[in-house]
Amino acid sequence: MQTCSAYPRSTLSGLFDLYALQCVWVPDRQPIPGSFWGDPEAGLIADRLYLRSDTPLHSAMHEACHFVCMDEGRRARLHTDAGGDCAEENGVCYLQVLLADKLPGFGRRRMLRDMDAWGYSFRLGSPRAWFEGDADDARTWLLHRRLITTNMEPTWRHH
Repeated sequence: MQTCSAYPRSTLSGLFDLYALQCVWVPDRQPIPGSFWGDPEAGLIADRLYLRSDTPLHSAMHEACHFVCMDEGRRARLHTDAGGDCAEENGVCYLQVLLADKLPGFGRRRMLRDMDAWGYSFRLGSPRAWFEGDADDARTWLLHRRLITTNMEPTWRHH
């Protein structure tokens, strides 16, 4: 599983800065604030994404996409549990796959493999089967909120 240590901190910070989300790097072996799943998974508090070098990259992307997909009211109260409904969760998962293509050497194939290895579950089984054959609702959800274009590119806006 690819971890955040595979990229210079500036690369990840630069990507998330586009969404006004600040990366906060936690020293190795220190607890990650705001981690819903516990260490080494990414944490999310307000507009800060907490990461360690051993944080799985898919986890960082997933939590960042929760920040992007939630409304201002929830973002203002955000601490650890991003919440949201099933439609939003699908949008989050879809967006994290699209954003994976923005990291050189990572891309959607690796993202989908890492999601599968972590245990993401979908009606069709694997994350890849879902993304390629059952994610119309997620695309529609993201398009409706203008978070992606009709060409499936991020708009770099948040909801």
